[in-house]
Amino acid sequence: MHSVRRDLGLLRDRRFALLLAARTISVLGSGFAPVALAFGVLGLPGATPTTLSVVLTAEALPMIAFMLVGGVIADRLPRNRVMMAGEGLNAAAYSCLAVMMLTGWTPIPGLVTAAAVSGIATAIFFPALTGIVPDVVPAERLQTANALLGLGSNISRVAGLVLSGAAVVLIGAGWSLAISGAMFAVAAVLVAALRLASTERAATAERHSVLADLRDGWREFSSRQWLWVVVAQFSIMVIAMQAAHGVLGPLIAKESLGGAPAWSAVLAGEAVGMIAGILVTLRLRPRRPILVATLLTLPTALPYLLLGAAAPLWTVVASAVVMGICFDIFGVLWNTTMQREVPPEALSRVSSYDALGSLMFGPIGLMLAGPVAISVGPRPALLGCAAIVAVASLLALLSPGIRNLRAPRDEPVTAAPDAAPAEAGA
Repeated sequence: MHSVRRDLGLLRDRRFALLLAARTISVLGSGFAPVALAFGVLGLPGATPTTLSVVLTAEALPMIAFMLVGGVIADRLPRNRVMMAGEGLNAAAYSCLAVMMLTGWTPIPGLVTAAAVSGIATAIFFPALTGIVPDVVPAERLQTANALLGLGSNISRVAGLVLSGAAVVLIGAGWSLAISGAMFAVAAVLVAALRLASTERAATAERHSVLADLRDGWREFSSRQWLWVVVAQFSIMVIAMQAAHGVLGPLIAKESLGGAPAWSAVLAGEAVGMIAGILVTLRLRPRRPILVATLLTLPTALPYLLLGAAAPLWTVVASAVVMGICFDIFGVLWNTTMQREVPPEALSRVSSYDALGSLMFGPIGLMLAGPVAISVGPRPALLGCAAIVAVASLLALLSPGIRNLRAPRDEPVTAAPDAAPAEAGA
């Protein structure tokens, strides 16, 4: 077990402190953005839900389309500069959206273009974010760094969701979008101040085409069984989770739990769990990190199971806390293991394959949720979502790569090297 003082000592490292501040402010801006954009678009003269769908789709599709390219860019160029470009593009996109909302000149092509720029910015930014942590902190501090980054991000995410609604009411969607753009700009300045030396990145002897780089990244990704099995697991889980979180859960809350306040309580419980989970990861050092992480995906089916079984609201909220804890422990262990096991020169490309594979099927869940709820009812549909999450997790545990991958022996652990898997996860 590490001491809290030693963990928090990482905050005295100037470069990590800059990265943490940039990420925390950026996530706060991201928390403002969706609420301000949604209410801003819906408040336009003649706007309909279809208008909002068009704008959000214009943001989502470029993000998916450019994710792999973002991984190539982040492996070729200094990652702090790539992140700076991503934050800068987001700042420009949301500033343009703010200007359009404030001036009343809101042509749909203009809104779609700005949203698409934001999607491209996200695709550029995220692969670089995963790869930059080993550039900033030594290998033995990776899990602590990921935990502290997660803690800052989760607190900002919760604060953004709370403050953005109030900001839209008090100052309007246009000024809220302007605040979001300003936060992205501040994050870009902080990332630029990192000034990583080029020698800190392993450089390839020769440059290849983008396709060749993607093939090399795929080779690194597919050669690690633990990696592609978990990504496949999440590609299935996310279908069920998007359906449950996006449609079925709110539907049950509206019909039988008291409406929006009940669903807000569930989401708040998940947010509390996310913060608590990060605090756990500051202490937890399992010898088999991916086994523990995969085991922790099983309890994430609990909220859907309880909603489908018509359990009392307080039990659903409690299970949402458990879900938040499990997912955040998973995220820290997952990122840390990738950063240890994947060569630095390929890390961003592998991260882009991870993000693409995990998330690209999510819209299927959103599309199927409504028809399935009409056909069989929302509660049976939620029970089906719980079953999908549990089965996908159990199937992933059959992988020898997941069960056998061990953390480096010089890393502190919370269980003896020969402990049983259940003990390692305790």
